[in-house]
Amino acid sequence: MALKQGQETAQALWDWMLWARRSRLEPSVKLQRSIVKHWDAIAAAADHGLSNGLVESMNTKIRLITRTAFDFKDANALIALALALALAMLSPDPPA
Repeated sequence: MALKQGQETAQALWDWMLWARRSRLEPSVKLQRSIVKHWDAIAAAADHGLSNGLVESMNTKIRLITRTAFDFKDANALIALALALALAMLSPDPPA
């Protein structure tokens, strides 16, 4: 039986962790220990294809808008730009 994509990802990470533990390279061992500590959440995210990339992208864009908005007279302009960003991400792709 073939492994699903998430299972393949988890297996590859597990194989790397075994190598990292044997390597005795301190940064690799430290990362391996951190992954072991959070293994259940990492495996579940890989299995279900979950990521917080979209949220982090939105946060970065809002931080950029906030830096740009320092020259604005009031907060309404910042709010309008953030709403425009949110609406732009919800709009459908333009026709090709």
